[in-house]
Amino acid sequence: MTFSTYTPALYPSLRQQTFTCRQLVPVPSKGLLRIERGAVRTVTWSEQGTPITLGYWGVGDAIGQPLSGVQHYQIECKTHVEISYIPANLCDRSLDEIFKHVQQTQALFYIVRIESLRDRLLQLLVWLGQKFGREVAQGVLIDLRLTHQELSEAIGITRITVTRLMGRLEEEGLIDRTRPQYIVLTSRL
Repeated sequence: MTFSTYTPALYPSLRQQTFTCRQLVPVPSKGLLRIERGAVRTVTWSEQGTPITLGYWGVGDAIGQPLSGVQHYQIECKTHVEISYIPANLCDRSLDEIFKHVQQTQALFYIVRIESLRDRLLQLLVWLGQKFGREVAQGVLIDLRLTHQELSEAIGITRITVTRLMGRLEEEGLIDRTRPQYIVLTSRL
C-alpha cells in the first residue's frame, strides 16, 4: 500500500498541528484534515448514545465532517499524530486522498456486513494489519493499542463477543496476543 506524502508546493498554506495519543482533534466545520503522521479513529453516536466507529485513518488519509456527512463527528488520536488543515478552497487538490477515503469507507462497510461474527472480527484485524501493520517474525504486528470495546464499536458487536472471539482466534493460531494490547496476525493467515 502506498501513501502520498506531504508536498509543500501542493498545500502551501497548510497549518500543521500535533496531538498526543487519546487527545481529541478539533473538527473544522469546513475544509479537511490530512494525517501526516500517526493514526486516528473517527466516531459518531447513535440516538441512544452508543459510540459508532466510522473508521481508522493513517498517514496520507484525508478526514473531516464534510466527508462523513454525520452531524456528531469526533476524531480521537490512537497514536501521536501530526495533522494538516486543508482549506475548503484547496480540497479539489486532494482528490487522491478523498478517493482513498471513499474506498476505505466501502471496505469497512463490507466488513461490517459479514454475517459470521468470527469472520467479521478476523477481516477487521486483517484490514487493520494491511493499513497499520508491520512485518515481524511471527507475522504482521498491528501496532495500535485497540481495546476490545473499540473493536466492538468498529464492527457492531458487543465487547464480550469480541473478547470471546479473540480467545477463539488465538486458540486457532490465527492471532498472537503475547504483548499487551498488540495483536499479531500469524503467518497462518
